[in-house]
Amino acid sequence: MHCFNQSPKLFGRKKFWIVCVCLLGCQQLRAQNTVPLTDLSFFDNPSPNWKVAAGVQSDIAQDEVLTLKDGNGILVNLPGKKDAKDLFTKTTYGDADLELDYMMARGSNSGIYLQGRYEIQLLDSWGTVNPKSGDNGGIYERWDDSKPEGQQGYDGHAPRQNASRAPGLWQHMKISFQAPRFDGNGQKISNARVLYVWLNGVLIQDNVELAGPTRGAFDNKEAATGPLRLQGDHGPVAFRNIRITSFDKPHPALSNLKYWVYKDGVIEGDSYKTLKPESEGTSPVLSSNQGKLTNDFLIRYTGSIQIKEAGEYVFKLNVPGGKGKLRIDGADAVMLTENRGEGKAQLQPGDHPFELLYSKTVDWARPALGLTVSGPGIREYLLSDANVSNNDPVDPILINATSNTVLRSFSDLPGGIRVTHGVNVGSPELLHYTYDLDKGMIVQLWRGGFLDATPMWHDRGDGSSRPAGSVQYLGKPVPAIEKLSDANAAWALDTAGTGYRPKGYVLNADDVPAFKYNIYGTSVNDASSVMDKGQGIHREITLANAVDGLFYHLASGNIETLGNGLYVIDDKSYYIRIDDAGGAKPVVRDAGGKQELIIPIQKKLTYSIIF
Repeated sequence: MHCFNQSPKLFGRKKFWIVCVCLLGCQQLRAQNTVPLTDLSFFDNPSPNWKVAAGVQSDIAQDEVLTLKDGNGILVNLPGKKDAKDLFTKTTYGDADLELDYMMARGSNSGIYLQGRYEIQLLDSWGTVNPKSGDNGGIYERWDDSKPEGQQGYDGHAPRQNASRAPGLWQHMKISFQAPRFDGNGQKISNARVLYVWLNGVLIQDNVELAGPTRGAFDNKEAATGPLRLQGDHGPVAFRNIRITSFDKPHPALSNLKYWVYKDGVIEGDSYKTLKPESEGTSPVLSSNQGKLTNDFLIRYTGSIQIKEAGEYVFKLNVPGGKGKLRIDGADAVMLTENRGEGKAQLQPGDHPFELLYSKTVDWARPALGLTVSGPGIREYLLSDANVSNNDPVDPILINATSNTVLRSFSDLPGGIRVTHGVNVGSPELLHYTYDLDKGMIVQLWRGGFLDATPMWHDRGDGSSRPAGSVQYLGKPVPAIEKLSDANAAWALDTAGTGYRPKGYVLNADDVPAFKYNIYGTSVNDASSVMDKGQGIHREITLANAVDGLFYHLASGNIETLGNGLYVIDDKSYYIRIDDAGGAKPVVRDAGGKQELIIPIQKKLTYSIIF
């Protein structure tokens, strides 16, 4: 993730991304503007195809259908047959971050044009295995009519993986954009960049340079600013929770830098002031590369930080192999910290004296001082040189599922829940899931890469792995099967008293597992298969003998009934489709402040989880 406005041409790409991912992390949002969707007044002369609604729903089986519920809070495009137009914001933007939810109708096509010129494609790419630049989350290609047939399109950027959800589900996108730069004569001196695009929790675009506007730009005259533009003439699409963060203020600058390097100096107390410095002088930039010492040293900087606009500023200090502190106007901005720390300071316009201390005592760490700042209208910016470190660089240990793959590990779920007897099942269709042997249920499924096993196998490890794709969690783990006196009885949180005994799993000829367990005096065979194009998981639960009063837990959360055995769960996050329940009727019930979808089970139940 690129997080500051310093050109990556200044240093090696590998080091650059270590800086971004490990030092800066996710940037603080400043000057954030949540787009009001009570009406269309935020936009410039909206055409009739644009509307606001309180709810929206797509038909998963029918192309380009969105139905609306009267009200406001959701922006909807219904282009119809003709006269549909794009939507432009009244405000123009330069450097900016955009975060929003969107919903595609089946077969629909739309796009987000940054500055009205650079398109991030929105498309129903559900089930696409090898996405291209024209797929969901792609940076659309440029176009040159003078080139030979078949070569007019060029310089498009496909997403790293397809993290798209099914039509009718809400998808979440985060975009960070750096505008092109121009000199005093209006000549472009650096290209625009898409610093990142995250789709449904997956990084799909990473520091992409844009040599010029993409096809369909409203003009080819690049500029420092431009409106946000939403494509309206292609297909139905809905948006909500639109947040725009503008970075249009000059960043703070350091001046009058002086430094002193001491042998064996420590930060605590003022004892270093009695030492004779090994070296001292002035410097144009904060850097750990002052003097010849590589360990057991203290470097002290003083100088001024120039603030242009009043507000709260966030400072992040990186001091690998030791401790550090930052003081501004005589007060701690970053308190004494080990390896890395963060602090805030409320600052007025003007020059503020500062003091920075870095004491390095760990010999295996490379000296590397890093300081960043973010503030009102200012994207996180590197105030030091580029010689920063993440302290202990580790190449991720990634496991790909080029064939059907099974791997045991711990799995951590939201809410501090750790699944200690998890089985991760990967498929070459790029649709994977984790099965909880303690509960007999699937707890998460994801699309894209299989597993990041770094926390399990690096160094001593902690036994856990992480999904390497776009994850859908399925709620707090509970036993999949429960015996109830009636459909309103409480669902137990564990298997105590059920006779539950896991019996492992059996692989079929394609190495796909079927999980087996005993519960309430019957044997259960629990088999899942990946649907065509990786669009979901088809589940088949078979009991050796029927037991009166058994119910199966399908889902919990916010549940909407769509008809024909189809349900949409948790604010349109995923679908449950009941394929064959042997005539049993599902029940949607209230339970502990949420809803549960359960169904009686006799001998067999088949259903699908679609996302």
